[in-house]
Amino acid sequence: MVKVEKKLGFFKSYDGHQIYYETRGKGEPIVFVYGIACLMNHWNHQIDYFSKTHQSITFDLRGHHKTLKPPSLLDLSIETLGKDLKSLLHHLKVPKAHFVGHSFGAQVILSGYQSHPEIFQSITFINGFATNPIKEMFGLGIVEKFYYFLKSSYTQNPTLWKTLWKLGVENPLAVPLTSIVGGFNLKVTSLKDIQVYVKGVANIDLDVFLHLFEELMSFDGNSILSSIDCPTLIIGGENDKVTPMKFQESMSKKIPNAELLKVPYGSHCTQLDFPDYVNLRLEKFLKQH
Repeated sequence: MVKVEKKLGFFKSYDGHQIYYETRGKGEPIVFVYGIACLMNHWNHQIDYFSKTHQSITFDLRGHHKTLKPPSLLDLSIETLGKDLKSLLHHLKVPKAHFVGHSFGAQVILSGYQSHPEIFQSITFINGFATNPIKEMFGLGIVEKFYYFLKSSYTQNPTLWKTLWKLGVENPLAVPLTSIVGGFNLKVTSLKDIQVYVKGVANIDLDVFLHLFEELMSFDGNSILSSIDCPTLIIGGENDKVTPMKFQESMSKKIPNAELLKVPYGSHCTQLDFPDYVNLRLEKFLKQH
């Protein structure tokens, strides 16, 4: 049995902000980047698998879980999150790494690539997107309107909405509702994984969630895609209602020599739906590059 070494701690980013991270295993480094209001649990299956052969690295985004939000929301942006990637590798004394991003994590990686392309050995996007996916979410055109309604209501009564946000996790409907909004496939994803996600969402400060959600909508990484010159794998779920396959297909056409993998029955959390399939395909990709 392979003994996996685990280390954890905080690193000081380029602007002095303290960010929590964990590493497991030894070998070529892989950095896993989750999305808005997610948590390291989204990568459990990948960490368990790859930490036997690689140095597997996870960290908490600014304002998420063990990483506090910055004093100013001006320091909470896709640009600052992207720069944190460079600071993470600098702290670990790692010159280059493979980067794997899920959902909003794809935008973080694109921003990081724009700032520091030299640190990327390869890139894998899972259910990712380069531009605002909100208008296409669930095949409806009302998600963006609902967001601005929520933001306006929260601004008028933040105490009420923070309370409702926290209480939501105790509601018996929280798991099925969150699984739909979060894009899980209830037929294949572990209930425990969804429950952990629900609790994680409840612990995110609404200021952080709303601010980053607006960052997501305004970010346009299309101009970055054509500049990517490291090996790139794009994975999408054919049943993803949050960020439909059209987003992954568009990215694959704009990134030179990108590989595209469509996962049948895959939801927005393909790495949790079919972890063995995703792990084996990612392993093949890493060995090739």
